[in-house]
Order: sequence, then structure tokens, then C-alpha cells
Amino acid sequence: MPTIFSKIISGEIPAYKVAESIDFLAFLDISPLAEGHVLVIPKQEVDNLFDLDDELYTGLQLFAKIVAHAIKQAVPCIKVGVAVIGLEVPHAHIHLIPVNRVDDMNFARPKLQFTPEQMEATAAKIKAALHRDFENEA
Repeated sequence: MPTIFSKIISGEIPAYKVAESIDFLAFLDISPLAEGHVLVIPKQEVDNLFDLDDELYTGLQLFAKIVAHAIKQAVPCIKVGVAVIGLEVPHAHIHLIPVNRVDDMNFARPKLQFTPEQMEATAAKIKAALHRDFENEA
């Protein structure tokens, strides 16, 4: 049975996408711990991150690094925290969370809620930062 993430990849379920490649997708978490909380996933449905083959695993990490740099530019924060828990959805994923203090990564605290307009604006800011990065490299 396809996971919710597979349904996002196929377009069955909408998402606030911030980056996409042939193998990977990054989109805003709909139950975020902070503005700019992004999930980065492989398009291949694999439950456990460490069950990905080496090429896909390293590609996912590099993709996450690119997205994290854009988040840092788009959302005021000291750092972008990284978490891999993997219990919520049986599809490998990486949480990228803008943080200003350790408690910002506390998954037990209440999640934030943003309007669709706020989510769209945050996604747009991250996408714009990604484009600036690629333009600066050219």
C-alpha cells in the first residue's frame, strides 16, 4: 500500500514543494515544529533510511544539504537542525528544521499551524533561495 509520501510524489495528495529532482523531493511539513520545517524524501519508497542503497542514501543527504542551505537563507534561524526518526510514515525521510534553541527540535511539543497562504509564502521563500544559490554558482 502506498505511503502518504508516495501519494505526494504521484500528485494524489498536494504538498508545498520546495525542491524536486528525478530521485528526491522536499516539501513543507504540514505539522511543523517551526516555520520552514521541511521533509526530504527519496522518491523510491523504502521504509528505513539505512536500507537505501549507498548511491541513493548519499544522494538524499546531498539533496538535503542543498535544501538546508536555502532554508537557512529564507527563514531566520541560527542553524538548520536535522532529524531522522522514521516512525510516523514508513517511507525514509529527513526532517530539516530551522532552530534557534535546542527545544526547537522537540517533537513532543505541540506542532504549529500555518494558513495555506503562510505555507505558500514560506515555500516560495525557500524556492527563491534555491534559485539564488544556483544562479550564484553559474
